[in-house]
Amino acid sequence: MRQINDAHVARPGLAVVEVAAADDETAFAVQELLAARWGIAPADRTTREPGEPGVRLRCFLDLRQEPDSEH
Repeated sequence: MRQINDAHVARPGLAVVEVAAADDETAFAVQELLAARWGIAPADRTTREPGEPGVRLRCFLDLRQEPDSEH
């Protein structure tokens, strides 16, 4: 998974969320819950780390924006 850079958290209200889950379905369900409440840049796939259980998904939140608002 790529590094988190300064732009991802440059201002108050911006956050990077990494979800660890047993499977893709669970990880995407968590992402949908976040998207229902805040503006996000969603992930389109999960990653698997060799030797670690489950999957990971990283999305970027903007807590200053309501869902479906202009980005």
